[in-house]
Amino acid sequence: MTTDNLFIEQKIISAVREVLTGKINEMLRDVPCSVPPVEFGEYMGRSAVVPKIVISSCERTEKERIIRLDAYTLTVTFTLPETPESEKFCYIYSGAVSKAI
Repeated sequence: MTTDNLFIEQKIISAVREVLTGKINEMLRDVPCSVPPVEFGEYMGRSAVVPKIVISSCERTEKERIIRLDAYTLTVTFTLPETPESEKFCYIYSGAVSKAI
């Protein structure tokens, strides 16, 4: 992996973090029930949700190799504490991410 690829991956992760803490949190404020906001840091309990963002290189097609286009897989994981609202929160976060992207 080259330095350029690491820089690109960092930029992608940074952009995803901005979307999660910006646009997603705006959407969560409009939900009729109280949903913990998305934050990054050392949060414990129910005050906020800290998603895990994982980026990895994908297999490229022949065309992508010829034009030197990189392909990535991006996974965002929300880990929620077991509560009666957990399933509802999963759907809310999933819907918000789908709309934002």
